[in-house]
Amino acid sequence: MFETIDYVQASLFFGAGVSMGFGAVGAGLGEGYAAGMANEALSSRPEKSGEVIKNMLVGQAIAESAAIFALVIAMLLLFSDTSGQPLLKAWAFLGAGLAMGLSAIGSGVGAGLPAGNACIGIVRQPASSNKILTTMLIGSAVCQTPAIFGMVIAFLLLFLDLSAIPLHPGWAAVLGAGLSTGLSAIGPATGEGFATMEAVSGVARHHETNSATNRMMLVGLGVTESTAVYGFLISLMLLFYGFEESHTLTASMRLLGAGVCMGFGGIGPGLGEGLTAASALRWIARKPEDTGTLSKTMLVGMAVAESTGIYALIIALLLIVVI
Repeated sequence: MFETIDYVQASLFFGAGVSMGFGAVGAGLGEGYAAGMANEALSSRPEKSGEVIKNMLVGQAIAESAAIFALVIAMLLLFSDTSGQPLLKAWAFLGAGLAMGLSAIGSGVGAGLPAGNACIGIVRQPASSNKILTTMLIGSAVCQTPAIFGMVIAFLLLFLDLSAIPLHPGWAAVLGAGLSTGLSAIGPATGEGFATMEAVSGVARHHETNSATNRMMLVGLGVTESTAVYGFLISLMLLFYGFEESHTLTASMRLLGAGVCMGFGGIGPGLGEGLTAASALRWIARKPEDTGTLSKTMLVGMAVAESTGIYALIIALLLIVVI
């Protein structure tokens, strides 16, 4: 028979692998896209190699940050002290790896997309390179916030005193907390990358629309971010709401179901809203005189897409609080 320390130690190793394994996916894709677009840009203007490579490396560094977050959590898991830890910590360590690893996927991809388009924009409009870089940096930084949510939940699961939480249904609560934030971060961060990518291309195409494009980009990114916030909220509720001990499968499944519901429920709306914002930003730069109409249509469309994430939030809240 395995003892408690064996389960806790095993979960540390598996959680570390999950954190870094998933965490490497998005960053690698985003960095590869940025490098590929840099090569495409230099194929037409090789004399701009210095500026393009500098921009590429800056963009890749931002995309890399999500993987670095995952590396930090993986290292903390590998070298955590397992002596005297309750069995519930085994589930918490696994939840920490899932929260960080999954949330890093979208942030890595999302930050790489605008970096690639910035490289193209710089060779087409070298006089606008500073404005292009500014737009890229703002949008790419916002793309990292869902990964930061994942890191916060991972830290809580690593270091929070869980002695007051019963093993049943506590194991489902901590695992659901990791899944809620981890999964719900994928769509919004990727969607924000698509929106920022089009904003960067718009500024490169018509630099005089820089201010209007950046304003609408931030509005679009703010709405797109919302389902990642919902996932983060459900994770906090699962960790801090408080549950009575129950060995029934029903009690555990309603908490795990809440995390899965909000986690998956945040992916589609985040992607959809990001694509809506991307299309609007593409045309705002080309037809600034229609900014009002385009912005209104963008917000109405995003509100409808948002409703599906709200449905997931309602069901998750009902599972935690009411049922």
